[in-house]
Amino acid sequence: MSGCFSFSVFANDTFDTCVVDLQQKAKQHGISQQTIDNTVANLQFVPRVIELDQQQPEFTTTFKNYYDKRVTDWRINEGRKLYAEHRKLLNKLTQQYGVPGQYIIAFWGLETNYGNYKGKMSVLNSLATLACDPRRSDYFTQELMQALTLKERYQFSDDKMVGSWAGAMGHTQFMPTNYLKYAVDGDGDGKADLWNSTADALTSAAYFLQQLGWQPTERWGREVTIPSNYDYAYLGGKHKKSLTEWAQLGIKQVNGQPLSTPDMTASLYAPAGHTGPAFLGYENFNVIMRWNRSEFYAISVGKLADQIVGGTGIVKPLPSHARLSREMIKTLQQKLTQAGFDVGKPDGVLGSKTVAGLQEYQRQQGLIADGYPDKVTFDKLAIDLNKLPTQ
Repeated sequence: MSGCFSFSVFANDTFDTCVVDLQQKAKQHGISQQTIDNTVANLQFVPRVIELDQQQPEFTTTFKNYYDKRVTDWRINEGRKLYAEHRKLLNKLTQQYGVPGQYIIAFWGLETNYGNYKGKMSVLNSLATLACDPRRSDYFTQELMQALTLKERYQFSDDKMVGSWAGAMGHTQFMPTNYLKYAVDGDGDGKADLWNSTADALTSAAYFLQQLGWQPTERWGREVTIPSNYDYAYLGGKHKKSLTEWAQLGIKQVNGQPLSTPDMTASLYAPAGHTGPAFLGYENFNVIMRWNRSEFYAISVGKLADQIVGGTGIVKPLPSHARLSREMIKTLQQKLTQAGFDVGKPDGVLGSKTVAGLQEYQRQQGLIADGYPDKVTFDKLAIDLNKLPTQ
């Protein structure tokens, strides 16, 4: 099945053929014939899932737009209430797993608005739809098999297994593989139920973070200031330096005080370019990124956690950059390629290779080489944004 279907719109017979293949794979995976006949054979294609798979917000939104929608006053205040309400459990989890409670609450807040929205789509149908799409067929086929295993282990009904369009489930939005591997029975009822048990969900989140490598003695990172003469040669997760080295490069705390210089390493992030705030991400920043591979997400989790326990929000104002469409980024990539800079295949996604190539171009042109595609850079490349689609 993997990669054998090339289509943008499913024909019914194409999906039906895929479902037959999924039944065989389920049998090989050890799924019972009863589940194969009653569940797998009746899986349905969901067109909306394919649409959403192509519209992930990290690809198209600005940092300000992303952050402002997620770290809201309501979410901060609600997080503080829930932090106090579950303090006894959170203290226990911190002792057992080494993860401070404010981070557990912050993940809960970002994933499902503290359980207020856990998703309403059929996990099994969503995973089947994605398993039959060639883009990430192998991954979602495996997740579907794990979801079927989960269904049989806990005797979950098909209609109970609802979640996100990508198959994430429960208060903490675990994918099936992570559910099977990391879900913990936190309330002692003999079942790890991430939909209905807050204790199970928070305990599972703490255990998952511990297993991802959470460092109990470190915070997630911090907002910092960058000197005006910084050349941005070291930017992003690939460039790790000790706090001592960052201090020597002129990086300071956002209040202007010198960095404390314990034996810790960090990477520098400027998610809105040089006109926006900057952050040092410590090892726990990388742990958050293992939960969700988005720098925007990791910063949002960290800053929400900070404010839940009385810390400050982002100090430097977030610049209101225009939202860039994939066509704009694709045109940027094409122009950079024509100018001799290796940014990979023009795909409309501002990935690490594009950022690196853009930095090289900016540096060559005497611009601030922050890798951010601002209007100055577009103008320098003779790209008229008014003539390109905005969506």
